[in-house]
Amino acid sequence: MSDDPLDPGVMHGEAWQRFCETLMASSALVMGEGVPDSPRHRAEGFRYLTRFLEAGIVSCVAHNDPDYPVFGRMMDYTMPWGLDNPDCLYLYAPLRGGAEYRVFGHRGSACHIDFQVNFGHFANGDISSWGTVSSLDGLELETDDRGGFELVIGGEARDGNRLASNEDVEFLLVRQYFDDWEKEQPADLLIERVGATYPAPPPRTDQMAARLDQLSRWLEKGGELWQTMSRGFLSMPPNSLHIHRPADSGERAGLRGLAYGMGHFACGEDEAVIVEFSPPDCLYWGFALANYYWECVEFATRNSSLTRAQTLSSSDGQIRLVIAHEDPGVPNWLDPGQNEEGTLTARFLHADPVPEIRFQRVPFSRLRDFLPDDTPRIGGMERNEALALRRRAALRRYRM
Repeated sequence: MSDDPLDPGVMHGEAWQRFCETLMASSALVMGEGVPDSPRHRAEGFRYLTRFLEAGIVSCVAHNDPDYPVFGRMMDYTMPWGLDNPDCLYLYAPLRGGAEYRVFGHRGSACHIDFQVNFGHFANGDISSWGTVSSLDGLELETDDRGGFELVIGGEARDGNRLASNEDVEFLLVRQYFDDWEKEQPADLLIERVGATYPAPPPRTDQMAARLDQLSRWLEKGGELWQTMSRGFLSMPPNSLHIHRPADSGERAGLRGLAYGMGHFACGEDEAVIVEFSPPDCLYWGFALANYYWECVEFATRNSSLTRAQTLSSSDGQIRLVIAHEDPGVPNWLDPGQNEEGTLTARFLHADPVPEIRFQRVPFSRLRDFLPDDTPRIGGMERNEALALRRRAALRRYRM
C-alpha cells in the first residue's frame, strides 16, 4: 500500500508550472538592466543559465534523496557557477538529521581533501542561512597503507574518522584540491545510509513537489545572489584584491583554513597586468580568472588559472603572474579568455602569513621592461605542448 500523500502540486501540475514560470523569469539574469549586452555576453549568459540549471538539477532533484544518497558533482568543468575553483573537484550528497551514513573508498592523491557536513542550501540565496556542523580534512583522515578508509557521519563528534551531525543537516560537501593536475588522482568514494534497505522506493509526490520548489529557489534566489556578488567585486577598483582571512572560512560552508581572495581584474587588448607576490609556505595556493557570470574562465584549453605546481618563480624568489589577451611568451600566463574585466580569485590553504598581492598594469608591447631581465622566453611550440598536457589532465579529472 502506497503512503504517498498525493500532493496536489504534483498531481495537478502546479509545482511544474511554478518551476517553468521561474525558469522563464530567470532570463533577467542575462537580459536584465545592467547586464552586458554584447553578442558574446548574450551567448555566454544563456549558456550560463543552462549550466546553472543543470547544477541545480543535480543538487535539488537528481541527488536529493537523503535516504538513498549518491554523490553528484554540483559543479564541474561543464557547469561552473558561484566562482568555482578550477583546481577543485566538488562532490555533493544529501543528508538528513537523525540518520547515520558511511563514506568509504580510497583517498586518491589530490593535494588536499575535505569532508564537510553543512546545514542550509545554496538554493536559499542567503549566505547567513548556510553553516558548517563539522568537517574533516586529509590531514586528519585515517587511511590504511593503500589509502582505503571509512568515515561515519552522525551523532556527536568523536575521535577518528567520524563527523558530527544534527537535526538541521542537509548535505555533505567533499572538496578535492589539485596542485599538480597531471600527477594527482581523484578519490574513489561511495556513500550509504546505515540501515537503508534496497531497492530504493519510487519517489512520492510530496518529495517531487519539494524538489521542484527548491529548484525554483535555486534559479531565483541563488541566481540573484551570484549576480549580486559578481557585480559587487566588479565595482572594486580595477586590479585590486581583498583577502578574507581563514579564521571564519569554514563557518559558512567555505573550506576550513582557506584564505579567500576576491577582486577585480581589468586588462585592455594592448595591456598586460602583472600580479606579484611572495610565495607563502602553505599546503596549496591558486589563482583563477572568472567572467561576469561568476564562472571560472574556460580552464582546460586556456591558461586561465595557475597553481604552485604550474608556475615558475623569478630569480628573486617572487611569483609574477601575467594577465594578457595574447601569449606574452613568458612563464605564468593568465589568459582572460577575451574578457577585458572580471573577477580575480586567489586561494591560500593553511598559509602563514597570507601574502600581499601587488598589481602593475603595463603596455603589452613593453611587458619585458617590467619583468626581471632573466625572465625565460616561452616559445609557441613549448606553450602548445603545455596547453595540450593541461587540457588532457583537466578533462581526465572529470571523466566518469
